[in-house]
Amino acid sequence: MTTTATVLVTVGLLGLLVATLSARLRELPLSEPLLALAVGAALGPAATGLVDLPAVTERSEELHEIARVLLAISVMAVALRYPARDAWRLRGPVALLLLVVMPLMALATTVVAWPLGLGLAAAFALGCALCPTDPVLASSVVTGTPAERDLPARTRQVLSLESGANDGLALPLVLLALVPLGLATGGETGVEIGREVLGALALGVVAGWVAGRAIRSGEHHGATDTAPVLVFTLVLAVGVLGAAVLLDVGGVLAVFITGLTLNATTSGSDRMDAMVLDEAINRFVLLPGFVVLGGVLPWAAWRDLGWALLLVVAGALLLRRLPWVLLLRRPLRLAWRDAVFLGWFGPIGVSAVFYLTLLAERLPAADATPVLAAGTAVVAASTVVHGVTSSPGRRLYARASRAAGESGSAG
Repeated sequence: MTTTATVLVTVGLLGLLVATLSARLRELPLSEPLLALAVGAALGPAATGLVDLPAVTERSEELHEIARVLLAISVMAVALRYPARDAWRLRGPVALLLLVVMPLMALATTVVAWPLGLGLAAAFALGCALCPTDPVLASSVVTGTPAERDLPARTRQVLSLESGANDGLALPLVLLALVPLGLATGGETGVEIGREVLGALALGVVAGWVAGRAIRSGEHHGATDTAPVLVFTLVLAVGVLGAAVLLDVGGVLAVFITGLTLNATTSGSDRMDAMVLDEAINRFVLLPGFVVLGGVLPWAAWRDLGWALLLVVAGALLLRRLPWVLLLRRPLRLAWRDAVFLGWFGPIGVSAVFYLTLLAERLPAADATPVLAAGTAVVAASTVVHGVTSSPGRRLYARASRAAGESGSAG
């Protein structure tokens, strides 16, 4: 009870701090997830001990559920962020990122994990869990007034849509990783993937259509002002997630499809102010999750992995995504500055925590502990590094754009 109360008080104080700093926080080399993670780590057993939580390598069930809910709310915001016509127009580059770059990221991380001595099968499981781009961390890069000022709409939209879609579509890769480990047969995995994905698609389409009808009906009765609709989308995300658990289908994917369907079935005047929802998520809803994550970081397990862990973390941040986006720059129709920006800002966060803890439920302890330890180290490093570089990186992009524009004018 004391730990719970401490976390709640901490989250409340962090919320006050974030509200006080407001837009100024986006101009600093500091993000809300980084701030919450650092506070959680400071409160955890490895520092002050004010929050007495077991390391994630010892107990991961609660963190798994927190990650599931936070992901559901985040992908709903992504699905509603832009008009449906914009999402459809970007289907080519987003599909390339999902179908080509994401598997390449899984394979690259598998190779990068080699120094840990996990074995090929466990390393592949780790690579699959770390391959999705995180919508929570990505949103802190592409939303808000500074992002709209410095980054082109297409770059922001591509990163947002990719991060929303791949969180659900990474599930087949994670399930396939169980086959080499001998934890499932190919046939069983195929059936499970089909049920999870097709069931999520069906649930999402039905839920999104019903939600759209509800909004249009509510509009007739004056119940779709901005505030009620924002609350409705949060409740809808959690409700669809619960339905997916009951039906045993992919919950995160179902919520994303629900949001896309809702977006497509409501007109421009009906669409909710999704950017306001994004701001609420980025600034406040994510705070409890990252405080808890900071409090359960497995410092002892990290020490046991030794110097090899530093190589894996550095390799994952530098080689997991950036080389592939640069290689596919032309098919993605990206200028060099856009390719570098999208290649670097493909952060690893809540989605990876979700899949790492999912693996932990199925892996034997001998494999689960090093996979969880290495995976959370990469997540923590990504939260820090991408949080610190988001504001400077955005400004560098804007400077490069201006320089390119001036060069073109001079020519």
